[in-house]
Order: sequence, then C-alpha cells, then structure tokens
Amino acid sequence: QVQLVESGGGSVQAGGSLRLSCAASGYTYSSYCMGWFRQAPGKEREGVAAIGKNGRTSYADSVKGRFTISQDNAKNTLYLQMNSLKPEDTAMYYCAAVFSSSWYSDYVCRQLSHADFNYWGQGTQVTISS
Repeated sequence: QVQLVESGGGSVQAGGSLRLSCAASGYTYSSYCMGWFRQAPGKEREGVAAIGKNGRTSYADSVKGRFTISQDNAKNTLYLQMNSLKPEDTAMYYCAAVFSSSWYSDYVCRQLSHADFNYWGQGTQVTISS
C-alpha cells in the first residue's frame, strides 16, 4: 500500500527557514502528482504546492517566491523548502499524492485541491513565532 511519511517540521522565528521532507513508498503507478497542504486549527485545508513526475510545479499565491517544492526521484522523496516564514504559515503540513495517468496527475497538480488527493501522510507541525 502507498505510504507517505513527513518530517522536518518545527518551531522557528519569523523570517527563518524550514525544509520539509516526505518519503513515499508502495506506489504502483508510473505517473503522479505529489503536493503539500496545510491546515491551521479551525480552518480549511489548503493547497501549498504540488509537483508532477515531469517536474511541473504549482504554488498557492500566498507562498510564491518563498516556498520551493522539489523531488528526488532516486530517493522517492518530496521536499518543501520554506523561506521567509511568516506567522500565518503556522499550520499542520501534510504530504499528499495521486498516482494515476499522466493527464489526470497533471490536472490534479494544476488544480491544487485537497479533494483530488487520495493518499495522505500523518502531518508535521510548523510553528512560526513573531
């Protein structure tokens, strides 16, 4: 079965940086979209960034220029480099994935909607203080 395990969360001051990692295993499809989502208490889960097998990326407007999503295919690992962090970035961050056809995976990556992802990690907490 597909498993996603996040790591790298923590507490940092505003303006600082964190790098999140997501290790993937058990997937059976050759094409995919993998993404990062976040959810603060009492708020809806929102898409942060996503990347397809072909390397095409998408970002939420709120993180463009500050966050970078990347992948290491040899290690089956997804990353989210977060720079210039703000208190409003505080949330539980989740790794998510869809393993499907090329066209559907690309569609999911572009939409960046949590409802389209069917595999999820356990989450890692990110807390940014002022």
